Amino acid sequence: MRYISTRGHAPSRRFTDILLAGLAPDGGLYLPESYPRISRAELDAWRSLSYAELAAAILGKFVDDIPADELKALLARTYTANVYCHTRPAEDPQQAQQITPLRTLEPGLHILELSNGPTLAFKDMAMQLLGNLFEYVLGKTGAALNILGATSGDTGSSAEYAMRGKHGIRVFMLSPHGKMSRFQTAQMFSLQDPNIYNIAVEGVFDDCQDMVKAVSNDHAFKDQYKIGTVNSINWARVAAQIVYYFKGYFSATQSNDEEVSFSVPSGNFGNICAGHIARMMGLPIRKLILATNENDVLDEFFKTGTYRPRGTAQTFHTSSPSMDISKASNFERFVFDLVGRDAAVVRELWGKVDAGGAFDLANTAHFERIRAFGFVSGHSTHADRLATIRAAYEKYGVMIDTHTADGLKVGLEQREAGVPLICLETAQPCKFAETIQEALGREPERPATMQGIENLPQRFVVMETGAAAIKDYIQTQLAE
Repeated sequence: MRYISTRGHAPSRRFTDILLAGLAPDGGLYLPESYPRISRAELDAWRSLSYAELAAAILGKFVDDIPADELKALLARTYTANVYCHTRPAEDPQQAQQITPLRTLEPGLHILELSNGPTLAFKDMAMQLLGNLFEYVLGKTGAALNILGATSGDTGSSAEYAMRGKHGIRVFMLSPHGKMSRFQTAQMFSLQDPNIYNIAVEGVFDDCQDMVKAVSNDHAFKDQYKIGTVNSINWARVAAQIVYYFKGYFSATQSNDEEVSFSVPSGNFGNICAGHIARMMGLPIRKLILATNENDVLDEFFKTGTYRPRGTAQTFHTSSPSMDISKASNFERFVFDLVGRDAAVVRELWGKVDAGGAFDLANTAHFERIRAFGFVSGHSTHADRLATIRAAYEKYGVMIDTHTADGLKVGLEQREAGVPLICLETAQPCKFAETIQEALGREPERPATMQGIENLPQRFVVMETGAAAIKDYIQTQLAE
C-alpha cells in the first residue's frame, strides 16, 4: 500500500513514511493509491470480532510496513476497556466492556457512543492510537518529533492526553483564545507535563489551522525542527476512524444484506471522510448525512456545489464550538475522489481557496457524483440544539452534547423508513455544561476524574496570529 498526494506533485510513500509528515511536500493531503475492497466473506467474518481485532483487520489493509503481529499487539494495547470503558456507567452490563457501545433510542434509531475515552470526545478513538504509533515508529529510529496542531476544542485535549509523557515527543497546540468551552479549555490548559505547550491564538480556529499549514509548508523549518501533525490532515487519524463505522454497522444490523445511514456532525470533514472511505471499501452505507452548525460552508456545498470558505469575521462562535470552522482541511481528500482523482483539478480548485476565493462545481459531472457517494446534508442552530437536547432527554432519557444534537437533528430530517439511522456521538455532555444547563435546567454528570477541572492552575501563552509568531516560539522553546 502506497500513499499519494491529492495535488499530484509528491512521490508516493509508505504508511510509516507519511505517519510523521502530515501534509505532503506539495501542500496536498495523503490518501491511498486505491481503497481496498472488502469481500462479503471478510464482512461476514468481521461481524463477530472485538474492536481491537476489527481494527487489526481493517488497518492491516492500509498498513503493510509494520509487521502484522506488532500492529495487532499495538492495537490490542490501544483499544482496551481500562482506557475506554470507565468514564460513565453502562446501563447494560454487556456494554461495559465495549469500546463503542450502540445506544438504541428506538427501533432503527441509534447513537454510537464514541466518547468513552480519557478526554470524553470521539477524537480519542484515533488519537490514542496515533500516540502509540508515533512512539512505536520513533522507538525504531531513535528520532524526536515536535507535534504542531490546531484545535477548535476536542482535538487538542485528545492529542495532549495521548502524547503526554511520551518519550521523544513534544506537543505545541494552537487554540482560538476564549472560544472553547470552559471544560475544553481546562482539560488542555491544566496539563502540567513539560512536553505539552498550549498556545491561545488571538483569532478563530481557521487562523490556528492556517498557522499549522504555513509551518508545514515551510519545508526547511519543518525538517530542521522535526515538525509533525496530529490534526486530521494526518492520514492515520482518518484511517483509525474508519473502524467504528464498521463496528457501528455490525451493532445496528443482523445481516450484512442490510443498509444503514450515518449522521455525522462535521467541522473539519475528517470524521465523515472516514465514513466515505468505509463506504468506498464496500460497507453497506445508504446515506452519509453531514450535519453542520451555523457555520454551514459544507452544507452549502452539498446543496449548491459552491465551496465558499468564510473569513475570520464571518465565522460564528456557537454552542457547538468544535464545528466553528469555515475551511475544512479534510474536504480536499473528498474532492479528490469527487473529481475522479484528478490532481490537476484539485490544484486548480485549491489554488482558488488558498487565494481566499471559492469554487463552484454545480452543473458538472463531478457534482453529480455526490449522489453516487451517498451524501446529503443539513444544518442546525442554537435553538435547534436546545430543542434536540430537550427532546432526546424527555423522550428517551438520554442526555447528549451540543454537537451530537446537531447530528441527531439533521439525521432525523433525512431519516428513511426501514433504514437504521446511526448518529455518531461527538462528546459527553459535561464538556458543554453551560448549554446543557440552558436546555435542561440541570448540570450534566461528569466522571470523578474530571470534577473541579476548571479550578486547576492553567499553563498557556497568548499569541498573535501568523506563522512567524509560532515559529519564533517553537525555536525559543527547543533552544532551552
